[in-house]
Amino acid sequence: MARPTPATFDKKKTVAENRRARFDYHIDEVFEAGIALTGTEVKSLRFGEGSIAESYAEVRDGQVWLVNSNVPEFSHGNRFNHEPKRPRKLLLHEREISKLTGAVERKGMTLVPLSIYFNGRGRAKVELALAKGKNAADKRETIKQRDWKREQSRLLREHG
Repeated sequence: MARPTPATFDKKKTVAENRRARFDYHIDEVFEAGIALTGTEVKSLRFGEGSIAESYAEVRDGQVWLVNSNVPEFSHGNRFNHEPKRPRKLLLHEREISKLTGAVERKGMTLVPLSIYFNGRGRAKVELALAKGKNAADKRETIKQRDWKREQSRLLREHG
């Protein structure tokens, strides 16, 4: 029997966040995936370095890969240091991979990384979203909603 997944993930230390993703995409479903990293990549992430601003994920040969994410070289690394922008394998269950593959191929959706973080057990994880791109009108609507919420809170503070 499958273990029920928690509603929110156990984020202890967020390393990198893709803040633009929630503005550019309609987030449909969120997955938690492990990352296959080398030793110097883990050390670099623990120091809080890393960026996923322009990265994406793709399904290739039945595996999910994080492409174009930047984990800079470890400052105290030696000749065995890692390559900063190499594709990194994401660790997901087969059922999740097949679900993602179907959604990307049939529905035209995109796999967008939302954040990289360390969980309570000290493992590096990626919050991966199955998303559909927004058009310009949707983005304008998002801006209107955000401004209205800000205005609402300001009015409540002043008169509440």
